[in-house]
Amino acid sequence: MRLPFPKFRAALASALLVASLAACGPMGAQNPSGRLKPVNAVAEGEDSRVMLKGADVVAYFTQGRFVQGNPRFKSVYQDVSFRFASAEHKALFDKEPEKYQPRFGGYCANGIVYGIPWGGDADTWKMTGGKLYIFGGQASKDAFELDEKRNLELAEKYWKEEVAGNNSFLQRGKRLVLKVPHYQTGEQLAQAVAAAKAGRGAPSLPR
Repeated sequence: MRLPFPKFRAALASALLVASLAACGPMGAQNPSGRLKPVNAVAEGEDSRVMLKGADVVAYFTQGRFVQGNPRFKSVYQDVSFRFASAEHKALFDKEPEKYQPRFGGYCANGIVYGIPWGGDADTWKMTGGKLYIFGGQASKDAFELDEKRNLELAEKYWKEEVAGNNSFLQRGKRLVLKVPHYQTGEQLAQAVAAAKAGRGAPSLPR
C-alpha cells in the first residue's frame, strides 16, 4: 500500500530521526572520515572504531577461518582500527591494506543487496573471487546464495550508487522506508531458502 505523500514524508523523517538519535556512539564508529566510510565498526577501549569487533581480516585469507584479533597487534588505516592475531598478520596488512578489506565495509552483503548497511557477523563469511564477504548470520548467507551472481551485482550497484561514502544510519533509515523494487522480507527469504533446500527450487525473486 502506498502512503499518501504527507504521511510518507512524515514516516521517512521519523525513521531518519530515530536512526540518527538512537545511536550517536555507533554512528561515529561506523562513519569514519577516511575513504572506508561507512564501516561495520564499534568503539572499544582506546579505539573509536574497530573493524568487525576486532576480527583478524588477514586470517580469512591466510588461514581460511575466522580468528579474533588481539589489541596488541593493531593498525589504523583510513581512520579505522584493525586488530590481528599476530605480528605477521599485521605486517601483511600494513603492506597491502586494501587487499584485506572486507567488501561493503564489512556489513552483511545480503543487506547491501537492498541498499541497507546493517549487521554483519565476523564468523559468518565467504570468499568469492578472492574477496571477503561478511553476512549477518547463516540465514542471510543462505539467502544471498540463492542467486549469488545476481545478488553480487545488486550489492555492487547499491554500494557504488548509494552506500559508499554516505552516512550508514541515514542510508539505512532511507532504505527501510523507501524499499528497493526487489525487496524481500526475512520471512519470504526464509521460505525461498527452505524451498531450495527441499529440492523444490527457490521461488523467483522480484527484479
